[in-house]
Amino acid sequence: LLSAGSFWGEKTGPNPTDRGKSGSKRHLVTDSEGTPLAIEHTAANVHDSQVAVGLIDSIPAIRQGRGRPRLRPDAVLADAAYDAEAKIRRPLRQRSIQPVIRRRSEPHGSGLGELRYVVEACFDWLFNWRRLRVRYEKRADIHDAFLNLACAMICWRKLSVKLGF
Repeated sequence: LLSAGSFWGEKTGPNPTDRGKSGSKRHLVTDSEGTPLAIEHTAANVHDSQVAVGLIDSIPAIRQGRGRPRLRPDAVLADAAYDAEAKIRRPLRQRSIQPVIRRRSEPHGSGLGELRYVVEACFDWLFNWRRLRVRYEKRADIHDAFLNLACAMICWRKLSVKLGF
């Protein structure tokens, strides 16, 4: 018999919020303007804390006019799904990054949504491509390629608007 993982492809798992259907999840890091810096997709049952620090470490160096290129952001903003002291907050502090993450015990309305909307906007731009809204590919490398291509298109559009062409 075929299992769900072999039928739906790599990087799929039972979605805890959708009656256990197989699915995948996208994790995204953007800058303060919503430009995608790093993206990864995992199975739907992979907890966000297992991917967060690796995504931060995968951000490429930011080239500046003078001095050494910046390797790390000053702060990381995240929602309550990333509230894990040992797996996220402590490693970020060890890298001299200030974690601005809503605690699970805090009520809604902490004000982080006003700052995090750029990530949600970037996800909306990603999902303008129908192929990314619903994962049709069985192979994970093809889906990763489409995600990277969409991020490159978002960067290109932002750059063309900024430069005026």
